[in-house]
Amino acid sequence: MKLIEKAAEAQKNAHAPYSKFNVGSAVVGESGKIYVGCNVENSSYPAGICAERVAITQAITQGEKSIKELAIIASSDKPCMPCGICLQVISEFASPDLEISLASKDQSKVQKLKLKDLLPHAFNKSFLK
Repeated sequence: MKLIEKAAEAQKNAHAPYSKFNVGSAVVGESGKIYVGCNVENSSYPAGICAERVAITQAITQGEKSIKELAIIASSDKPCMPCGICLQVISEFASPDLEISLASKDQSKVQKLKLKDLLPHAFNKSFLK
Protein backbone atom coordinates (compact mmCIF):
# COMPACT_ATOMS: atom_id res chain seq x y z
CA MET A 1 0.00 0.00 0.00
CA LYS A 2 1.60 3.21 -1.19
CA LEU A 3 0.29 5.43 1.62
CA ILE A 4 1.57 3.12 4.36
CA GLU A 5 4.95 3.03 2.60
CA LYS A 6 5.05 6.85 2.64
CA ALA A 7 4.18 6.79 6.34
CA ALA A 8 6.99 4.27 6.94
CA GLU A 9 9.47 6.58 5.16
CA ALA A 10 8.42 9.47 7.39
CA GLN A 11 8.66 7.24 10.47
CA LYS A 12 12.42 6.98 9.88
CA ASN A 13 12.69 10.68 10.76
CA ALA A 14 10.81 10.43 14.06
CA HIS A 15 12.40 12.20 17.00
CA ALA A 16 11.44 9.93 19.90
CA PRO A 17 14.42 9.79 22.27
CA TYR A 18 12.22 9.46 25.36
CA SER A 19 9.56 6.92 24.40
CA LYS A 20 11.52 5.16 21.64
CA PHE A 21 8.08 4.85 19.97
CA ASN A 22 8.53 6.02 16.39
CA VAL A 23 5.41 6.89 14.42
CA GLY A 24 4.94 7.91 10.80
CA SER A 25 1.83 9.16 9.08
CA ALA A 26 0.74 10.08 5.58
CA VAL A 27 -2.40 11.85 4.44
CA VAL A 28 -3.88 12.51 1.03
CA GLY A 29 -5.36 15.96 0.59
CA GLU A 30 -8.37 16.78 -1.55
CA SER A 31 -5.93 17.65 -4.36
CA GLY A 32 -4.54 14.10 -4.33
CA LYS A 33 -1.14 15.23 -3.03
CA ILE A 34 0.45 13.20 -0.22
CA TYR A 35 1.76 14.84 2.95
CA VAL A 36 3.81 13.05 5.58
CA GLY A 37 4.67 13.50 9.23
CA CYS A 38 6.51 11.85 12.08
CA ASN A 39 6.25 12.24 15.82
CA VAL A 40 8.52 14.85 17.37
CA GLU A 41 9.03 14.51 21.11
CA ASN A 42 10.35 17.18 23.44
CA SER A 43 11.92 17.01 26.89
CA SER A 44 8.93 19.09 28.00
CA TYR A 45 6.54 16.26 27.13
CA PRO A 46 3.41 18.30 26.32
CA ALA A 47 5.41 20.23 23.69
CA GLY A 48 5.73 17.12 21.50
CA ILE A 49 3.48 16.48 18.52
CA CYS A 50 2.11 13.29 16.99
CA ALA A 51 2.83 12.18 13.43
CA GLU A 52 -0.81 12.46 12.37
CA ARG A 53 -1.02 16.11 13.38
CA VAL A 54 2.29 16.88 11.66
CA ALA A 55 1.03 15.40 8.37
CA ILE A 56 -2.35 17.15 8.62
CA THR A 57 -0.71 20.46 9.51
CA GLN A 58 1.57 20.10 6.47
CA ALA A 59 -1.46 19.54 4.24
CA ILE A 60 -3.39 22.51 5.62
CA THR A 61 -0.30 24.74 5.42
CA GLN A 62 -0.05 23.90 1.72
CA GLY A 63 -3.65 24.97 1.11
CA GLU A 64 -5.60 21.74 1.49
CA LYS A 65 -9.03 22.08 3.09
CA SER A 66 -9.66 18.42 3.88
CA ILE A 67 -8.01 15.02 3.91
CA LYS A 68 -9.26 12.03 1.96
CA GLU A 69 -6.99 9.21 3.18
CA LEU A 70 -4.81 8.59 6.23
CA ALA A 71 -2.23 5.94 7.10
CA ILE A 72 -0.35 5.46 10.37
CA ILE A 73 2.54 3.14 11.19
CA ALA A 74 4.13 2.78 14.62
CA SER A 75 6.97 0.79 16.15
CA SER A 76 4.52 -1.74 17.54
CA ASP A 77 3.84 -5.39 16.78
CA LYS A 78 0.18 -4.55 16.21
CA PRO A 79 -1.55 -1.62 14.49
CA CYS A 80 -1.65 1.40 16.79
CA MET A 81 -4.70 3.63 17.15
CA PRO A 82 -4.44 7.43 16.97
CA CYS A 83 -4.60 9.24 20.30
CA GLY A 84 -7.62 11.29 21.32
CA ILE A 85 -6.09 14.64 20.38
CA CYS A 86 -5.21 13.31 16.92
CA LEU A 87 -8.72 11.93 16.46
CA GLN A 88 -10.12 15.37 17.24
CA VAL A 89 -7.78 17.02 14.71
CA ILE A 90 -8.55 14.37 12.09
CA SER A 91 -12.27 14.99 12.60
CA GLU A 92 -11.78 18.70 11.88
CA PHE A 93 -10.48 17.97 8.38
CA ALA A 94 -12.05 14.66 7.37
CA SER A 95 -15.40 13.06 6.80
CA PRO A 96 -16.64 10.65 9.48
CA ASP A 97 -16.37 8.01 6.73
CA LEU A 98 -12.61 8.56 6.36
CA GLU A 99 -10.89 5.17 6.27
CA ILE A 100 -7.76 5.10 8.42
CA SER A 101 -5.13 2.46 7.60
CA LEU A 102 -3.16 1.37 10.66
CA ALA A 103 -0.03 -0.76 10.22
CA SER A 104 2.24 -2.75 12.50
CA LYS A 105 5.95 -1.92 12.42
CA ASP A 106 6.72 -4.56 9.79
CA GLN A 107 3.50 -3.87 7.86
CA SER A 108 2.46 -7.51 8.23
CA LYS A 109 -0.72 -6.45 10.02
CA VAL A 110 -2.89 -3.70 8.59
CA GLN A 111 -6.20 -2.70 10.08
CA LYS A 112 -8.64 -0.34 8.39
CA LEU A 113 -11.14 1.56 10.50
CA LYS A 114 -13.44 4.47 9.80
CA LEU A 115 -13.06 7.68 11.74
CA LYS A 116 -16.70 7.48 12.88
CA ASP A 117 -15.95 4.12 14.52
CA LEU A 118 -12.94 5.49 16.39
CA LEU A 119 -14.64 8.77 17.35
CA PRO A 120 -18.39 8.16 17.19
CA HIS A 121 -19.44 11.31 19.07
CA ALA A 122 -16.97 13.90 17.82
CA PHE A 123 -17.03 17.47 19.05
CA ASN A 124 -17.31 19.64 15.94
CA LYS A 125 -18.32 23.07 14.68
CA SER A 126 -22.03 22.20 14.95
CA PHE A 127 -21.72 22.72 18.72
CA LEU A 128 -20.36 26.24 18.25
CA LYS A 129 -23.47 27.66 16.56
